[in-house]
Amino acid sequence: MIRIVVDSSSDVAIHNNENITVVPLSITLNNKTYLDGVELGHDEFYDMLVKTDDFPKSSQPAPQLFVDVFEEAKKNNDTLLCIMLSSGVSGTYQSAVLAKNIVEYDNIYIVDSLTGSYGAYLLVQEAQKMIVEGKAIEEIVERIEELKKNTMVYLSVDTLEYLYRGGRLDKKSAMIGSIAKVKPIIYVTKEGTIGVAGKVIGTNRAMNAIVDITKEHPIDTNHKFYTICTVGTKNIEKLEAKLHEAGITNIERIQMGPVVGTHTGPETYGIIYLKK
Repeated sequence: MIRIVVDSSSDVAIHNNENITVVPLSITLNNKTYLDGVELGHDEFYDMLVKTDDFPKSSQPAPQLFVDVFEEAKKNNDTLLCIMLSSGVSGTYQSAVLAKNIVEYDNIYIVDSLTGSYGAYLLVQEAQKMIVEGKAIEEIVERIEELKKNTMVYLSVDTLEYLYRGGRLDKKSAMIGSIAKVKPIIYVTKEGTIGVAGKVIGTNRAMNAIVDITKEHPIDTNHKFYTICTVGTKNIEKLEAKLHEAGITNIERIQMGPVVGTHTGPETYGIIYLKK
C-alpha cells in the first residue's frame, strides 16, 4: 500500500485523510513549545500572536518523529511518499532523509516540495489521484517532481511589523516602509526560498499585482485554486472580489498555519495555484 507523509506546514491535517500521516513541526511561544496542529490550533495560535510581544519560533520535526512513522511502514510493508516543506526554508526535508537512513528501508520516497502550505497540498492531491488510479510509485514521484516546478505561491502583508520581528526586515526599512505604506509582494522562488517579487504603494495596488500574476502565469484549471489568509478576512475578501472580476471564480479559501503566519501577521492575503 502507498501512503503519503507530510509535515504540518502543509496544513493537510485539517482534512483528516486516512491515507495521510502528518508529522508536526514545533512552535515555541511564550517559553512553551507546542506540536503544530496537535497541541496548538490555528485560531489559538493567532490569538496568542497578536496578544504577545514574544516572537514565535518554528522548529523542524526531530528525526525520531519520522523514524517512528518509517518503522511502522517497514513493519507493515507499506510504501511511503513523503512530500516535505521546502529545504530552502526548513530542515524538515533533511530530518526525513536522516530518518530514512536510520530505518534502512528502501520503500520510502522523499520529495523536497520546494514550496509550503497548500502548495505542498496541491502536490499531495495529485499523488492521491494517481494512487487511486493504481499508478506505480516511481511514476507518481516523477510526476510530483515535475509538477512542483509549476507551484505558484504569492502573498502580501497588511503590516511590516512581523517581517521585522522575525528578522526578515531591518528596523529602518520597516519604519520607512510603514510610513510610505509599502506593500511587498512575497513569493516562493523556484529554489524554494522566500523572495520579493516587487514592492508597491498601498493594499489596492498590491492586490492588483497579485491578480496580474494569474494573467502572466495562467492557471492550470485541472487543479484547485486557493486564496490564502492568516487571521482577519477584510483583505482576503477584497482580493477574492478582484479575482472574480478577473474571471477567476472557482476559488477555495484556506487559512495558513503558524509556520508562515508567524512572519506575516494578521490580514495577510494571497494565492496558491498550479500554473499551466
